[in-house]
Amino acid sequence: MQEEIARSAIDTFISAFNASDDSYVTALLSRALTSDVVFWGPLGRSEGIAAVERFVLDIRHHPAGTGTMARCSEVDVPDEWARYRWVFATPDGGPRLVGTDVVHLRRSLIDQVIVFAGEIEPLAP
Repeated sequence: MQEEIARSAIDTFISAFNASDDSYVTALLSRALTSDVVFWGPLGRSEGIAAVERFVLDIRHHPAGTGTMARCSEVDVPDEWARYRWVFATPDGGPRLVGTDVVHLRRSLIDQVIVFAGEIEPLAP
């Protein structure tokens, strides 16, 4: 049961990266995150959905072009934290960003996100 709740919140969070238009990002994040979410990203700690939205929009506007974010692992839920791996890839097979996120859930919503981004690599041929 906890795995299903975590998977649903995480997949909704990821869907914000793939929204058809920037105007949908906030609504999708609001369905996945608490309003007081704490976000630990590559540039440090920030709070609130607006902080996460800025990060999502930065990824959506990646210099290599619009890409897609996908969860590339199962959601592992030891205790109250969940973790998963993700990949961001551009449509032309350009650079990709990979990483692992660790999230904490409160009342079926993510209240903390820790992003561990990895290397930018070209997609394998």
